[in-house]
Amino acid sequence: MDEAERAEWRARLEAMLAALGEEDALGAEGRRTVELDQQAVGRLSRMDALQGQAMAQATQARRAGQRQRIAAALERIADGSFGECIECGEAIARRRLELDPTVPTCISCARG
Repeated sequence: MDEAERAEWRARLEAMLAALGEEDALGAEGRRTVELDQQAVGRLSRMDALQGQAMAQATQARRAGQRQRIAAALERIADGSFGECIECGEAIARRRLELDPTVPTCISCARG
């Protein structure tokens, strides 16, 4: 992989990282603590709010995992190993990288 391709992948990964930051800002409201106020919110409404909060926290955890995968892919770009399987060292198919540029393994190694 030449320097121009690495720069293209780096830009794509950095854009993904920026999008995650925007999603974090939008989801901040849903992750805040649900307060108990029986006068303003009934029991079922509170249960809905708690469920919404749990979903927002799970989404935040998913984004944190994605951030870690992006950081690892950026490290592989920096050390020149991006696009190579971390298990067998073979090239990862370009179509696989286009679907998810954070994948660290070729399809053969991913299948086990």
